[in-house]
Amino acid sequence: MGVDNRIELGRRGFLRGVAAVTGTVSLGSPSATAAEGEIGAAPTPEPDGMQKLSAPAAGYQSLGPDEAGFVEALVNVMCPADHLTPNGVDCGLAVYIDRQLAGGFGKGERLYMRGPWKAGKPQQGYQLPLTPEQFFKAGIAATNEAAQRKFSRGFSDLQPDEADAFLHDLAAGKIAGASLPIGAWFNELVYPLFVQACFADPIYGGNIDKVFWRMIGYPGLPAVHGEDMVQFRGKPYPGAQDPKAIGDFS
Repeated sequence: MGVDNRIELGRRGFLRGVAAVTGTVSLGSPSATAAEGEIGAAPTPEPDGMQKLSAPAAGYQSLGPDEAGFVEALVNVMCPADHLTPNGVDCGLAVYIDRQLAGGFGKGERLYMRGPWKAGKPQQGYQLPLTPEQFFKAGIAATNEAAQRKFSRGFSDLQPDEADAFLHDLAAGKIAGASLPIGAWFNELVYPLFVQACFADPIYGGNIDKVFWRMIGYPGLPAVHGEDMVQFRGKPYPGAQDPKAIGDFS
């Protein structure tokens, strides 16, 4: 996905991309014609009767207190509370990101980490002598420095509209980091982790109570049933009203 597409991706665009893959939701339906806020639309008051989610898993395994505050502010800007979902923290997005950084992905278990470290071309992607966990944390520090230069405040202290505009500029490459490329950091590491946090199985910490699966009409594990996929392609799947995750079969 290019940077331009990523910048345009608000919550409605997010649904459109997922629906194109799953064929389970119509953007004309009330559940999908959500507020067209971009990445950081200001949070709306919680409507009466909004689904109450289970509490996210307690404690962080990788993020320190300041880093956790940054990530919580980040996911709340990228996933503000509205009639579709609670805010990003309540959906478990920060916990998912933390667990990924603390695990094999974050430690770079599948990366070649012996060098030599030469400057690569943009299309070659990640070319730094850092594990994803180290890169993520270095990016937090560099992004906070950039926010301090622009607003005289750290990112977690910004108002939602300020943080929203800041993230759009960051993704568009309009904000430079003093120590590392924070545009690439956001587009190639942070944003993919955010998407994964929304739609991964809840056993990994995000998507609490399958809130995002319910939002798009995805049934969870039953989606692997080949016959059902043929029969219900482009149609609402009855099992999507009560999605099934890994934990439901253990």
